[in-house]
Amino acid sequence: MKRITRVSALLIVTVVFLTGCSNRVFARLTKDTSGKSAPALDTLRYDSLMTRLANGDKTGKWPVKNAPYPLPGAILPFNRIVAYYGNLYSKNMGVLGQYAPKEMLAKLKGEVKVWEAADTLTPVVPALHYICVTAQADAGRNGLHNLRMPFSQIDKVLDMAKEINALVFLDIQVGFSTVKTELPLLEKYMRMPNVHLGIDPEFSMKEGSVPGKRIGTFDADDINYVTGYLSNLTKKYNLPPKIFVIHRFTKRMVTNYKDIKLRNEVQVVMDMDGWGGPELKKGTYKYFIAQEPVQFTGFKLFYKNDIKNAPHRMLTPKEVLSLKPSPIYIQYQ
Repeated sequence: MKRITRVSALLIVTVVFLTGCSNRVFARLTKDTSGKSAPALDTLRYDSLMTRLANGDKTGKWPVKNAPYPLPGAILPFNRIVAYYGNLYSKNMGVLGQYAPKEMLAKLKGEVKVWEAADTLTPVVPALHYICVTAQADAGRNGLHNLRMPFSQIDKVLDMAKEINALVFLDIQVGFSTVKTELPLLEKYMRMPNVHLGIDPEFSMKEGSVPGKRIGTFDADDINYVTGYLSNLTKKYNLPPKIFVIHRFTKRMVTNYKDIKLRNEVQVVMDMDGWGGPELKKGTYKYFIAQEPVQFTGFKLFYKNDIKNAPHRMLTPKEVLSLKPSPIYIQYQ
């Protein structure tokens, strides 16, 4: 991930499908103990929770107006998600790949408890957010400047998630490719009730720059393709709503946000992905997430990069929860 200060310093101030994979999580979120379909959505509670997430916002932007209610079985806003991000082949891309599985899962469970204590009214669900398509400086065999992880590695992440009844997010860095090319390749995983999606505009190189040289971009059209694709899957396979995370730390990373189409089969999270000191991160969240509302918000915390420079500390859960709106998706890298 690139440092927030790329942009102007003034501006920034699961079959469960896997046998037993997440019986508790999936049953809790989508079915009752008898195996019947989830009850109708409690819209009064949903509205109350969305107002609570707005956290006293005075701009009138939150909660988002005219957003559709999700289908029954929706995870958000009834739960907060705390995710570990990374790739199994790299210790430098995030905490998910930095430690041996048992140690990593124990650390994640510890963070879940921290967030449960910080907001006792919101249950916390753990997640593994795995970069399954990584952008590359080298064009590679496919000429697309990306590397698709073997399914065997994705399966390992699913197995790890099973141990703690966690959700799984598969994250795509398209490089010179497109979401229309990459997403269908993952359909067998997207059909699983416990598997959700993330995309990273930073590495969508529409202008032909090598990944890492410039910050990429996705348009509302790209995002609408994804929500349409996920919506069709949920209807075809009778799945609960999918969560769709979009990383962002500059304005240009997501263009024409007002044209993003919300659907009741998909829950869209705009995730603040920049690193730096507390005030820098809060400024980025304010300008690029809170001021361009889509549906839900997320916030990424970096164990290493956030403490590189003074004041050499990460934001605390209390500080993150005090943001307007409060993030419902938390990611650690």
